[in-house]
Amino acid sequence: MGALIGLILGLGYCVMRTWGVPVAVVASVVLLGGCASIHNEPVNRPLAANASAVPDSGREVSSYEDELLLALSFSGGGTRAAAFSHGVLTEMDTTRLRGRSGPTSLLDRVDFVSGVSGGAITAAYFGLKKRAALDDFRERFLLRDAEEGLRTNLSILNVSRALAGGVNDSTGFTRWLDQNLFEGATFAEFRADRRPRIWINAADIYNRTTFVFGATAFSAMCSDLSSYPLADAVAASAAVPVVFAPVVIQNFSGSCNRPLPDWIVRARADPAAAPMLKAFANAIGRYHDGSIRFVKLLDGGLVDNYGLSGFTIARLSSNTPYGPLTQRQAVKLRRVLAMVVDAGRGLSGDWTQTVEGPSGPELVVAAADTAIDASVRASYTAFDRTMLEWQNALVRWRCSLSADQRTRLGAPANWRCADIKIFVTRLGFDQLGPQRAAELDKIKTSFKLSPDEVDAVIAAGRDALRANQTYRTFLSSM
Repeated sequence: MGALIGLILGLGYCVMRTWGVPVAVVASVVLLGGCASIHNEPVNRPLAANASAVPDSGREVSSYEDELLLALSFSGGGTRAAAFSHGVLTEMDTTRLRGRSGPTSLLDRVDFVSGVSGGAITAAYFGLKKRAALDDFRERFLLRDAEEGLRTNLSILNVSRALAGGVNDSTGFTRWLDQNLFEGATFAEFRADRRPRIWINAADIYNRTTFVFGATAFSAMCSDLSSYPLADAVAASAAVPVVFAPVVIQNFSGSCNRPLPDWIVRARADPAAAPMLKAFANAIGRYHDGSIRFVKLLDGGLVDNYGLSGFTIARLSSNTPYGPLTQRQAVKLRRVLAMVVDAGRGLSGDWTQTVEGPSGPELVVAAADTAIDASVRASYTAFDRTMLEWQNALVRWRCSLSADQRTRLGAPANWRCADIKIFVTRLGFDQLGPQRAAELDKIKTSFKLSPDEVDAVIAAGRDALRANQTYRTFLSSM
């Protein structure tokens, strides 16, 4: 698909240089693209008239209490991202933690999984099937050709379709995902009281911010999240620009009585609010006031290829030292592990060795990669800093509690207020040595890989986790 994107976006250069097509033909294609419209029809439904309000919608935080909070974030990168994250989950399942009823798998303690594009496929399937997902994900998805029903060839017709909104609508890919993986499952399968919470991330290309398929956005639009198909959400998260037309969500605002969450109102009114929080809150506000009738979504990697925005916003939106947790959760918490599983693209191309280049298509791809890499570095830095500040705020708050407050909130007799540690780490190909990283980076970020490539990336995920020093330190601290 990468060649197709580069070809279409570098249209003026590529069509004439690569195919030798006359200018008149190119002009005809452009005109043809302006006459037709490739688009997706929305599939979301309005809330029932008697639907009850969602308490504190937008917090998206689990109701259970535990001393451990484990959050995973799976990057975009096609099947290789899905395979890398699958390898990490497989390795996690070999780790046992002591529990009151005996040893338990670390995999069973995962609280949150955030996924983007290829990583969203692993996240959604794991959320749906839990440990059983490890048994058949390789055969049901990783070894399959998920592009078999898509238009991916280089042709004048596909250039025309791209100019009309996208080479493919989302129906073919969505149908393939549903038939092969999700089997009609909707967000109703992801109950708030059951591990793990799953966040599927797309990009709202009008508001230029992350769109998380969750209660916040859907409540603001008076739309029913529970009936929304997982396959459609994952397809939106993986909707590469030009290859796919945007996925469309219809706004039913005004048809229900759902007020904006307080933290959205505060963020919109605060001129000093963090830009990430401000952009997200403004988008939710526009959904709620009906100024946007249809939300248009593309690949989540356009704004945050690590899928960290949801975690960062959850903390930035809080006006308490323990938020987004409850007081009882914050008192019981001892260890947090936040792990980014990064299978993004490495450096590519040989045009730095000559005066000429990059070509038109190469330039477009290089510019997109530059923007995405800059975005993920910024999002990871913001997340890391936010988590460190949260840890310090938690310690100060916990140590200020009186004996009566500690008892009321369920602190055990041997409780230590400063005994809380947040670990943040990233797993990537570059951590496996330069030679192996170079070989892994040669693997395409498409949705079609050979069995050898799939197994190489799965093994890389297992090895990267096993060798990660922060992960080992976290385990020893438990």
